[in-house]
Amino acid sequence: MCRFRGSIMTEFTGGDVYQAEFDPKAFLEYFKFGEDTWRDDFLIFILKQYCKTFTSGGVKGDTLIDIGSGPNIHQLLSACESFKEIIASDYTDRNHWELEKWLKNEPGAFDWTPVVEYVCELEGNREKKAEKETKLRKTIKQVLKCDVHKSNPMDPIILPPADCLISSLCLEAACKDLNTYRNALKNISSLLKPGGHLVLSGDLGCSFFMVGPKRFSCLVLREEFLREVLSETGFIIQEFEILFRDDNFIDDSSDFSGMYFILARKEEAI
Repeated sequence: MCRFRGSIMTEFTGGDVYQAEFDPKAFLEYFKFGEDTWRDDFLIFILKQYCKTFTSGGVKGDTLIDIGSGPNIHQLLSACESFKEIIASDYTDRNHWELEKWLKNEPGAFDWTPVVEYVCELEGNREKKAEKETKLRKTIKQVLKCDVHKSNPMDPIILPPADCLISSLCLEAACKDLNTYRNALKNISSLLKPGGHLVLSGDLGCSFFMVGPKRFSCLVLREEFLREVLSETGFIIQEFEILFRDDNFIDDSSDFSGMYFILARKEEAI
């Protein structure tokens, strides 16, 4: 397990820091697939979980909202087969621009080809990369500003409750402490229909991650807390999977101990 190095504590990096200093192109280096690094192991883990979740037939509907999309699309590749409309969202303008660049198929957009091909292979359609990209581009109808610290994270836009929420690597980066995380989870839960599904993933035991030369803080999460806070917020956990990091692998880009994947259902009002 890679531990925190040195005595320097990472100061909380809030929204203003993300707006000013988060470089989406540098962040996307984590998603270069096929280079046989620990990043491949974790991408494979999460893509398999998404595939299983969204091709099983149990998680589907009209609308899916992605909370904190970043400049990424990997989390939506399997989901676009099960929902008529996807609404992407993020806090920073530059992440919006980078995502829009891919959606419009503009020059200089990140090349997701290896990831798309892998997802198509998981779904049994390796040769359908072009169709998959086209379908996702058509299914993502909006890219909105999102702030998980607001009671309506999409304020001033009011959205109808969605059938599914997905969020990856977002809340632990946006929240400075566990109480803030609790409130943020309640806020995003307000966007979900009773009986709807939450697909949540991210890092365990992580206090920082690097994006290019910039160090960003991360809220250290443990399995016990995640189970507790989801239950408190009215969710029934259906799946909780963890992939732990190899104890012998040393890397200075982050000190996470593992990655989690959660599928939960919002309790219906009685």
